[in-house]
Amino acid sequence: MSSDPEPVTPSVGWGVLHLFFRVPAGTDAQAVGTAVKGAREAGHQVVTFAVLGHKADLGVMALGPDLWVLRRLQTELGAAGLELVSSYVSMTEVSEYAAGIPEPMRQARLYPTLPPEGMTAVCFYPMSKSRDVGRNWFSLPYDQRKELMLGHGAVGRRYAGRIVQLITGSTGVDDWEWGVTLFARVPDDLKEVVYNMRFDPASAVYAEFGPFFTGLLGEVDQLLEALTRS
Repeated sequence: MSSDPEPVTPSVGWGVLHLFFRVPAGTDAQAVGTAVKGAREAGHQVVTFAVLGHKADLGVMALGPDLWVLRRLQTELGAAGLELVSSYVSMTEVSEYAAGIPEPMRQARLYPTLPPEGMTAVCFYPMSKSRDVGRNWFSLPYDQRKELMLGHGAVGRRYAGRIVQLITGSTGVDDWEWGVTLFARVPDDLKEVVYNMRFDPASAVYAEFGPFFTGLLGEVDQLLEALTRS
């Protein structure tokens, strides 16, 4: 008789899995909903969104303590007929440059509650710091890196109440070093915050960006109905 694998849990924070799917004809919407419900009942959060553009149809962001629950969700969504076209693996973290932040802020970064109320637009992208000759982030002294990141964070704080940002660490677990998920009340705020932060030296000189996925938040049954409507 088979049994579930023993939980695999980070010592600090949660696992985070971004999944991007095509929704072929014949997808079992009820099975998709059951998979999402099962992950939630196992104590994990699942955020779903319709993806704009050609890269995918449906986005699923799942996060929680047990990586096996995230893996089972991925398996069950595929078994329901969804076609996985891209994914990203990361973990919640508190940056080394944020040591000493108030405990409520630390807890919010490690154990967030998503999606933020009233936020209907979302985008996700991976990023890394440059290692190019002459702009190798990791060759800078720690104090200089910290000063640059404090300035970078000051730009982001201008968008308090308009943008909720979750930066998750992926060094050693996926191709880039961080995943960035932005939630917004209106979609143009997504464009504005990323544009303005790129002028900050931490981004202008040292940041490298992967593909962007942008979507519209909703419950999975409503999204599947909209995505498959003929």
